[in-house]
Amino acid sequence: MLGLRTVIYPVDDLKAATAWYSEAFGVEPYYSTEYYVGFDVHGYELGLMPADGDLKPSLGGSETLWGVEDIQASFQRLIALGATALVEPWNTGEEIWVASLADPFGNRLGLIFNPHFRVAQVPSLHELQESATKS
Repeated sequence: MLGLRTVIYPVDDLKAATAWYSEAFGVEPYYSTEYYVGFDVHGYELGLMPADGDLKPSLGGSETLWGVEDIQASFQRLIALGATALVEPWNTGEEIWVASLADPFGNRLGLIFNPHFRVAQVPSLHELQESATKS
């Protein structure tokens, strides 16, 4: 296995979800059709797909934890954007903090601050394109 690449959230309103996640994550989609919207979030893909059949928004099942530098501020920012608190930020030990929210579309959205786990910062496609145009 090569590691995590993509998390996909099914949504009932693809246009509204695209706008919300653009604001929440601070990036615009690099790919957008009526069947799939893809965001490059520092080398990881957030995908949005229209809910259909067995693909439905859910608070159950797996939870993806998105890394943040300030979990309290990130949690409050997402609440202000319309997310609902499920589990307030809490210290799991060793200064590792986690929290869970429901996005406005019915999906579970997790946050984590883990000072012991650092991955190399991967530039997004947008950042690479900006860098290339400045050269």
